[in-house]
Amino acid sequence: GVPPTMIISRHILTGLALSTLLLAGCTSQVTQQDQFSGFLPGYDGLQEVKTASGETVLGWQAPGFKPGAYDTVVFKGLQQYPAPKPDERVNLQTLQQIQSYANTSVKKALSKHFTVVSSPSAAPKGARVLILNAAMTGVSASNEGMQWYNVIPASAVISGVQVATGTRDQDTLLFIEAFMVDAATGQPVAKRVRKVFGTQLDNDKEAISADDFKASIDKVTSDLSASMK
Repeated sequence: GVPPTMIISRHILTGLALSTLLLAGCTSQVTQQDQFSGFLPGYDGLQEVKTASGETVLGWQAPGFKPGAYDTVVFKGLQQYPAPKPDERVNLQTLQQIQSYANTSVKKALSKHFTVVSSPSAAPKGARVLILNAAMTGVSASNEGMQWYNVIPASAVISGVQVATGTRDQDTLLFIEAFMVDAATGQPVAKRVRKVFGTQLDNDKEAISADDFKASIDKVTSDLSASMK
């Protein structure tokens, strides 16, 4: 007969192979090209970069750009771009609540380092001004981000038995795009495209709420504050 250790090894290898296949189908941690909204003046030069919190985002900045060279930021608030399309998972009120929370959080983060004004004309005389343009470009839920060990119990993987599960949990997703312009030159100096993961929903019918994203938005704005020092 086949030694028991060989059977166990074969089952573990089967489980590992299965896990690799399932991991390959997981949601990317960064926004994909077909998810770009058109909000940025251009998407050339974007590369994967790590934020202070360890998240991976797409970013670009002009050579020699130093946030500390500026003292004022113009921020009118996040836009919803393109025009929001509420559905049965996320209604207009929820989108507005997410937008409002993000606006407050971004202003708070910026005000740690800069004078924050709502228009270039409101900047102090002689100020060195950055203009921050930012938008929520999508809010959705997806089960593609499920890790293999959530889909198939570890015990089933080890024993080589595939077990069908019921309704999957779903990741909530918020897409944000932003770019900064030097007010004196009118030229972009930095771009960011970020996929924000909120809390998980129990199934594909549960509605998305603003609370699902508050902790994640706090992380985004903390990263913003760290990058602007």
